[in-house]
Order: sequence, then structure tokens, then C-alpha cells
Amino acid sequence: MKHLSQSSEKMKNSVLYFACLSILLTFAACTKPEDPRVLSITTLASGFAAPIGLETDKHGRVWVAETGTGKGDGKVSVITNNGQKYDAIINFESVTIAPGETEGPSHLLFHDGLLFILGAKGKMYKANVSTFRPGNTPIHAATLSVENIGAFVLAYPFVNNTHETHPYGITSGPDGAIYITDAAANAVLRRARSGALSVVAEVPGIANPLPFGPPMVQSVPTGIIFDRGNLLVTTLLGFPFPPQKSIIYKISTSGNVSIFQQGFTSLVDIAKGGYNGHLVVEHGVFGTMGFAPNTGRLVWANGTAATDLAKGLNLPAGITQANSHTWYVTSIGDGSVLKVTY
Repeated sequence: MKHLSQSSEKMKNSVLYFACLSILLTFAACTKPEDPRVLSITTLASGFAAPIGLETDKHGRVWVAETGTGKGDGKVSVITNNGQKYDAIINFESVTIAPGETEGPSHLLFHDGLLFILGAKGKMYKANVSTFRPGNTPIHAATLSVENIGAFVLAYPFVNNTHETHPYGITSGPDGAIYITDAAANAVLRRARSGALSVVAEVPGIANPLPFGPPMVQSVPTGIIFDRGNLLVTTLLGFPFPPQKSIIYKISTSGNVSIFQQGFTSLVDIAKGGYNGHLVVEHGVFGTMGFAPNTGRLVWANGTAATDLAKGLNLPAGITQANSHTWYVTSIGDGSVLKVTY
């Protein structure tokens, strides 16, 4: 009886063991993480008027610069974690400078406790939004402190002076300075913490490879990041917007300009990316009716190879990295902010 009892107990324990093992294996299978190499693109929020630059704050909220429609309706909006969109700063200048071309808030940067916003007519605004909560009464742009970046640019004796200014991309460096691309002057600027401005470098144009248009094509510097002691600057290129000729330049803080990588089409922004390289944004392919819808791309660029992450985006304009596998991207074509995970 004792032997049978022991055998029965062993059998019971074996049944329990295999039952528990089965449960554990089932649970493990159910909770197995998704393949991180699978691309997911979803719309975080929509209803924006020409959204371009983005920034995330410490709460994970996304701040968006909207150029507007050319009728004084530029703004900065904020998107909460659940995808709700709120006006944060309103009534920025939004002006039409040419048919189909509007200038207003472009890019923005959290730096030294303030939100810096590049606006129309060479202006840079500074806003303290530390106490702003989504849903609060929006701040009016007229109440913000303003620096006139454009006045400095127009007075500067550039070698290849275009006599134009359009501060566009913005980033910060480890020295506490802010670095700005001027898409009209084709230059990179430095703003010291004191507010003093200087020119880091002029960004060279290229010979026009197409049988029409001017002999030289302007560089039109757009996105900018600080990477390993140097600045990486993307270029859109001017008319006739030749495909596969846009360049990412590496520019030292002392002004040395070299090519980091080339062979892109109409680059408008750059984020640090990850082990695959930096992630750059191609706005689209220029055709007979302007930039064609749904021809934008996100491309990994590591200095040597270029690898597509996403195709068919509708005129993307800006990118910001939330973490090592998440980015937010603006779409001018859809008036939306996309969440990209990989």
C-alpha cells in the first residue's frame, strides 16, 4: 500500500509538473515580444496646417511647428500621449512669399529650459512653456521674446551672397550653443549662449546635372544634428531639384565642410537613428506639377550605404527621435504627424 501510495504521489507530481510546464510554455508563447524589425507607421494626430518641425518633451508629448496657410495663422501645437492635439502658441506670422510657397514656423528646439521656434522673416522666438498644460488658453506669439536672426544674415558678407534669409533647421551642441541652417542664405549659423551670432560655414551648391535650369543648383541646407563632434546637415537642393543629387554634409565647428554621404533626393531633415545609421527624410520627387504626392521616404544613412526604412510617404517634412525604436514624422501632404516604430 505504501509503495502504491508513493507511486500515486509521484504520478500526481509528474502530472502537476507537466501541467505547469505547459502553462509556462503557453504563457511564454503568448507574451513573446514582436519582432523589432517589423515596421509600423500609424497616424498620431491630424488636422495640421503645413506641419514641419517636431520636438518631444520630458512627458513624452510632441510639439509641432505649423507653417500655416499664409494668413497669419502659424502656430505651435502639442500632442498628448493619447493623440489629442491642442493649440499651444498661436498667431505666428504666416506669409506667402511666392505662389505655392508659404513661410511661417518651421523648426523648434527645447534648450536651456526654453522652447526656441524659428519663424517667418528671419525671426527666432523664445517661449517658456514649463507651466503650460494642454488645454490651457494658448499663448500669443506677440508676447514672446524675439531674436532677429535674419538681420544678421542679410548684413553678413557671404562669398556667395543670395541676399535672402530663411532660418530653417535647429539643433544644440555640447558647448551649449545653438546651430541653425539658413535655407535661403545656404549657410550654417552658430548662436552662443550669450546670443551672439556667427557663421560656421557656407554650404556649397552643385553643378546642375539636368539639361534645363541654371548652371549651378543651390544647396538649400535643411536638417541639422550634432554627431561625434561635427554637424551633419542635409540639403534639399534648389530648382530644378535634381534627383539623387542631395548631399549630407559633415561640417566641423571650425567650418570645415566635407561630404558625409550623397545620392539622395530632396532631403529635408535628419535624426540620429540607431545602429542602422542616421535616419534622413526625403521630401519627394519633383515633377511637372511640383513635388509628387506619396513619393517621400525615410532612409538609413551610415556614411556609406543607404537603406530604405519606409516608402510612399506623402511629402514628409520633419523628424524627431523619441527613443531607439520610435520616431515622429510630419506629413505636409496629409497634414498629419506619423508615429514610426521599428
